[in-house]
Amino acid sequence: MPVVEESVFIARSPQEVFDFITDPAKIPVWDASVVAAEQVGTGPIGPGTRTRGTSKIMGRHFDWVTEATQFEPPTRSVLTSVEGPLTFTVTSVLEPAEGGTRLTYRIDADAGLGGVFGRLADPFIEKAQARTVRANLETLAELLAEHPGG
Repeated sequence: MPVVEESVFIARSPQEVFDFITDPAKIPVWDASVVAAEQVGTGPIGPGTRTRGTSKIMGRHFDWVTEATQFEPPTRSVLTSVEGPLTFTVTSVLEPAEGGTRLTYRIDADAGLGGVFGRLADPFIEKAQARTVRANLETLAELLAEHPGG
């Protein structure tokens, strides 16, 4: 199972970071692999909230729907895919650190990414996705440092 895990320091409180990263409309602002994302339905974001989106990975577009299977403000959020060709889980863990937040972001995907690329491509895709996640987290940290409150 391909796993990508990266961490970043963000000069904002855990609650500010949590609120920003769990807002579906803001995901494409900081995650370059997400072309579009929106909340399914209305109401406050929390456990069971679904998000519909489109990602571009290795030049291919994929539609997906995730569900918030864990939602523990401001320390933990887990999104699990429930529709789409890729099976994955995204875990965000936030910890107070040095006057800001240490965000650890982890993606667990099925081997072969659902058969879309095949198992032989896993190491290549895992390395490419790790670079993308690292860049996304740096973008997030810069964005929140420059624009408090998102």
